Amino acid sequence: VCRPLPHLHAAGSPPHAPLSQLPPLKCLLDDLITRQAVKGKETAVLLRGIFKGSPCSQQNGVLRRLQVYKHCIQLVESGDLPLDIASEIIGLLMLEARQLPGAALAELATLFVDVIKGGSLSNGKSLELFSSVLTALATSKESLVYGKGELSGEEFKKQLINTLCSSRDIPLSAEELQFVVEKVLRMFSKLDLQEIPPLVYQLLLLSAKGSKKTVLEGIIAFFNHLDKRQKEEQRSPESVDLEVATVPLDQLRHVEGTIILHIISVINLDQDLGRELIKLLKAEQQRDLGKTLCPFSVALVLSVAIKHRFEEQVFDFLKMSIVRSCKDLQFLQGSKFLQDLFPQQYDVASIILEVVENSAFGWDHVTQGLVNLGFTLMESYEPKKVLGKAAETSYGLCKTPAQQACRLGANILLETFKVHEPIRSAILEQVLNRVITKAASPINHFIDLLSNIVVSAPLVLQNSSSKVTEAFDNLSFLPLDMVQGLLKAVQPLLKVSMSVRDSLILVLRKAIFSRQLDARKAAVAGFLLLLKNFKVLGSLAFSQCSQAIGASQVQADIHACYNSAANEAFCLEILGSLRRCLSQQADIRLMLYEGFYDVLRRNSQLSNSIMETLLSQIKRYYEPEPDLLPPLKLEGCIVAQGDQIFLQEPLAHLLSCIQHCLAWYKSTMQLHHEAEEEEDEDDDYVGFQQDLEEMLESITRRMIKSELEDFELDKSADFSLSSGVGVKNNIYAILVMGVCEVLIEYNFNIGNFSKNKSEDVLGLFKCYSKLSEILKEKAGKNKSSLANKTARSFLSMSFVSTLLTALFRDSAQSHEESLAVLRSSSEFMCYAINVALQKVQQLEETGQTDGPDGQNPEKMFQALCKITRVLLWRYTSIPTAVEESSGKKKGKSISLLCLEGLLKIFNTVQQLYKPKIPQFLRALDIANDDAEEEEDINVTEKAAFQIRQFQRSLVNQLSSAGDDFNSKEALSLVTVISTLSKLLEPSSPQFFSFLAEDAPCCKGLLILLFNLHVLYKSPVGLLREFAQDIHAHLGDIDQDMEVENQSHFAIVNTKTAAPTACLLVLAQADKVLEEVDWLIKKLKSHFVLEISEDFSQASSQIQSLEKAIILQLGTLLTAYHELVQTALPAGSCVDTLLRSLSKTYTILTSLIKHYLQVCRSGLGTISGRLEKLVKLSGSHLTPQCYAFITYVQNIHNESLSFAGEKKKKREDETAAIATVMAKVLRETKPIPNLIFAVEQYEKFLIHLSKKSKVNLMQYMKLSTSRDFRINVSTLESALQENNTEDAENEPDNDQNLFPSD
Repeated sequence: VCRPLPHLHAAGSPPHAPLSQLPPLKCLLDDLITRQAVKGKETAVLLRGIFKGSPCSQQNGVLRRLQVYKHCIQLVESGDLPLDIASEIIGLLMLEARQLPGAALAELATLFVDVIKGGSLSNGKSLELFSSVLTALATSKESLVYGKGELSGEEFKKQLINTLCSSRDIPLSAEELQFVVEKVLRMFSKLDLQEIPPLVYQLLLLSAKGSKKTVLEGIIAFFNHLDKRQKEEQRSPESVDLEVATVPLDQLRHVEGTIILHIISVINLDQDLGRELIKLLKAEQQRDLGKTLCPFSVALVLSVAIKHRFEEQVFDFLKMSIVRSCKDLQFLQGSKFLQDLFPQQYDVASIILEVVENSAFGWDHVTQGLVNLGFTLMESYEPKKVLGKAAETSYGLCKTPAQQACRLGANILLETFKVHEPIRSAILEQVLNRVITKAASPINHFIDLLSNIVVSAPLVLQNSSSKVTEAFDNLSFLPLDMVQGLLKAVQPLLKVSMSVRDSLILVLRKAIFSRQLDARKAAVAGFLLLLKNFKVLGSLAFSQCSQAIGASQVQADIHACYNSAANEAFCLEILGSLRRCLSQQADIRLMLYEGFYDVLRRNSQLSNSIMETLLSQIKRYYEPEPDLLPPLKLEGCIVAQGDQIFLQEPLAHLLSCIQHCLAWYKSTMQLHHEAEEEEDEDDDYVGFQQDLEEMLESITRRMIKSELEDFELDKSADFSLSSGVGVKNNIYAILVMGVCEVLIEYNFNIGNFSKNKSEDVLGLFKCYSKLSEILKEKAGKNKSSLANKTARSFLSMSFVSTLLTALFRDSAQSHEESLAVLRSSSEFMCYAINVALQKVQQLEETGQTDGPDGQNPEKMFQALCKITRVLLWRYTSIPTAVEESSGKKKGKSISLLCLEGLLKIFNTVQQLYKPKIPQFLRALDIANDDAEEEEDINVTEKAAFQIRQFQRSLVNQLSSAGDDFNSKEALSLVTVISTLSKLLEPSSPQFFSFLAEDAPCCKGLLILLFNLHVLYKSPVGLLREFAQDIHAHLGDIDQDMEVENQSHFAIVNTKTAAPTACLLVLAQADKVLEEVDWLIKKLKSHFVLEISEDFSQASSQIQSLEKAIILQLGTLLTAYHELVQTALPAGSCVDTLLRSLSKTYTILTSLIKHYLQVCRSGLGTISGRLEKLVKLSGSHLTPQCYAFITYVQNIHNESLSFAGEKKKKREDETAAIATVMAKVLRETKPIPNLIFAVEQYEKFLIHLSKKSKVNLMQYMKLSTSRDFRINVSTLESALQENNTEDAENEPDNDQNLFPSD
């Protein structure tokens, strides 16, 4: 019975006298235990007796116990004992194991290891004792000899486990290997975290024999679980039980990093493991991303990506996962129905950013993968280019998945730059390389990233300043907008690094003498940037600096190298270089005029030089004679090159720069000098101030007196762009109009509401208006798009807001007389609103406006709030009907312009200032002008209040008489309400009450209704009611059938039912079909998950998805049931309905295919809901579809018959008939596609019926309409009618062949 085992004793144990020297005792014990155990008689009693007589305090007692343990292990493994006896023996031995000394436990444990390595275990029953021996060994306090050293009991246990796990030579079958791997993976949760890395390493080595997928899945799942527990503890630390508290975060991260290194090292030895990892992740990508793609697995694949063999596969997988996640989130956000089905939204982007955060714990092997991924995402997206400029810029919101992926790439690179110092230089170098090498295409996203990098650590970047200076060498070859973006991005670095600044100055000095215009533009842009940001000592502080860098750092760095005089000399030298640029092309001068104002405000000590420069420049074009008209020499502003005329001096921009600089000087510098009583210097300042004021006053006076003939710009002048004279006159007209606008702003600002100045403003506006009318009149004759382009206004945004407030809201008694002059001109008031609209449009398109503070987002936001309040007050106070009743005026009314402006502003604020929407809505609260800022602003309540105002206006508009109804205003109101409704919280009562209102207006209201309803719940019920209304108003395809009139919506009537309402209903139905198609794909992925493993969880999800899909399709089929019976007019409605029906049957077929797969797998059968859906399609859709096809063919046959009769009368109308035939051919094209889709649906229904043993085809009636036979009687009558016609009529005869009924 007993097989002899080799005698073993623990290393370091005292040399016992072997029991073999006592053969009578050894044989007696063995035989006695064996006989009792085989008979099954009181074996436990015998063993207890032996143990009682063998105390552990005596050496012989320990030896006897050890012999009993060895023999019992042999006996149990022999398989000769009944199961209950073997369990009884092992149980007793487990209880007594704690009594053994450490040396004996070590000998037993070593025995087990040798037996396991030798593969001599037959049933493994004794392994239960092995765990008890190891547990007792771990608690032993004795020092045990191992090799040449000594180990504690715990250390001896770890060494044994390591020895056991490293024994990969044990022969195991595939099933045994799978069992061992799963068992070890389950033990992870019971082990100390520090014990897991060596165990994982041995598992990975063992996976060379198989079960690679199981090993990788188990490791990823285990650490994903630990990460989730960590997050839960961080979110609510008080709810975590002390007994199950997670391990410290830093310890977990370091262990994860070690595990990743182990996996990478094994992949280096076994490439199949890497391929299995990528295969596993790709398989899960098709099913459930949230299960496998976690911070640990992302860090793992990024580390694997270092190997060139896997790099492309890894980044393709991650990029696809990110884009798919963005698409899914976008899809879910647009539908409340889908949000209810998938309450937990999985976001890959947050996972990857979490990996960046985790990589701070020494995960250096991940950083290179993160950097490569970031650049891969950014390069996969390229902004569209429109008219040479990027159409999609950074100031807008990320709308498309590609934009969101690009933004994620930039965030990855920025956060990696902040966390990992060693890789900063490489990131900066790669960003600069892309800015330089890809400058021909839009690279705003790389410029933004560079700016964020520099702002995050300008002092740290000094170590990489050589990279920046190398980029400066290429400035001359870059487009101007790229140069400005690059210099603005590195501006903080210029402030803290003298070497970078000096390198830039050298490059700019070379570029300013270049022959290339773009190079000189780049030089001017660079010099203006330097002047703005490097103050001369003594300059006034400028509170609106765009970059927040420690002022002490910058000042100390700059002024440590340069004293005040040297710094001022440096700036004056730059000004001297720029002054020479005033004799160059108009583009160069324009940049200077737009930049001088900002330089003046930021570097006030340069004001003297700048103002003198501007004074000398304007004197070139100013007519000093006080009575000579016109006051400006326009001929000096143009230059002729051959037959072409070009603008040389942008005179209006020059005057605009002068008036803004002068206004700033009067309000700021003069007070400063008066306070310091610098009399000598003030004389100089007063000198140029007085000269400029007198010149502007003289120009104003003479411009008002001047007639258009003085500028040679009367109505008889040539304004065509095809001749040199016409181009010259166009340039003159634009210059004069610009000068008028600049003087309007100047005189209003200095007038202090005096009546004389208001009259001057109106006089200037009349001059502007006359020229504007002439240009519009001439542009109407010339259809050139260039001629129709409106010139940008020279009024600044802040002035526009001030002017509108004065015109519409200023009720001060002292201002009444002067403002009455301006208010008397409705044209001037319309002009002011139109300029505001133009400024808002420019802000929406480019993120900035022309003029002072145009690039300051905060100032622009304040101006927007101010303008919005004025327009809102004006529109709500004076309705359009009241305004128009006073007399018809040319162009749009003021109220309508205000409404148009409000619409533009609401769109712009939501696009550019989304975080500031609460402040914006508070600013619109006219009733609380002086109220203090509230801490919490309820956006929904304030938006609902504004919506109600516009709703009242819409109801008044719709309830007005026919002549008073203004369709443009109604549509604008609907659009405004739609825009504001985006601010409502879908779960709020305001949203529900707003949705429940039934306001009768057409297309805009329907779009608004659908867009809101889909955020509240699924719109299929709504679509069915609309379809019933459309059917009732248009009638049935069977003229003898009366349709019950169930009017659900007043908006649907005979005029709006088709095509407006019908097309919108079908468009919304297509969106529902897209959602259902997306759900079917999710259903298939969950079914694959159910097949693979987690049956219970996947089964519940599958049932909920199946229910949602069938309910959606069932309700949608009832809507189609109404539409296919409706007598729709030929055209877009019929065509769209046929295509939509084809899509419906395709999706039904996809659902049937899924159930076919379910039946084939044997995991389920078809549900009762599906049977009802099939029955519904067979009774309420398919027969009606064939009847509708016949109806469509009859309509087209009538059209062809009518065309044939027309041809008999007038043979010359062949072209018209060909057009009719082409139209019929185009509109009947979807019919074969629909029939094919129906037949495919029925084909798979037959397959499913056979597999499921359920006769689904009993609900489907095979229609004879599908049998395209020749109708003999119809054919004979057609031949008799046309027997006199020639061969040209054969196409007509062909049309008489149609399906029989």
